[in-house]
Amino acid sequence: MSTQFYRTKAIKIAGSDFKEVHSRARISYSKIKQRSKRKSYIRSAYFNKEKIFLDLFWHHLFEKKNWRDRMRRLQYFDCAVELIQKSKIPPTIKRNPNNCSEILHRFVGKSRSGKPFKLQIKQTKNNTKYLISVYPFKQKRTSRYV
Repeated sequence: MSTQFYRTKAIKIAGSDFKEVHSRARISYSKIKQRSKRKSYIRSAYFNKEKIFLDLFWHHLFEKKNWRDRMRRLQYFDCAVELIQKSKIPPTIKRNPNNCSEILHRFVGKSRSGKPFKLQIKQTKNNTKYLISVYPFKQKRTSRYV
């Protein structure tokens, strides 16, 4: 069974310096944040226009010790926002191994340049949804000699 990707029109945020990538991602985030007086959110096409809150993503991001890992994840922020807003492709769903009352939804997408990434949304028991993380991954190659 092959994995379905949502191909975004957004491009990966370019830059080789964390400050540069972080400032561009923060500009995108501040545009989203201005739309709400309270918590920042975007509406999801897959979850029937329910709110996906973004504040937990930033807390999770800065728990990472390595600044290269932070930058790697931040580069896909715009792609992740577009995927949440427009994709109706079903995610893989599993229970959170650390907290059995939470469900994790993992979506897979590709940036305009063809780079694959995953994003994870946490659903709590009261049905509140949070974007937790975005990260690039390498696709498994299928053997030609099968």
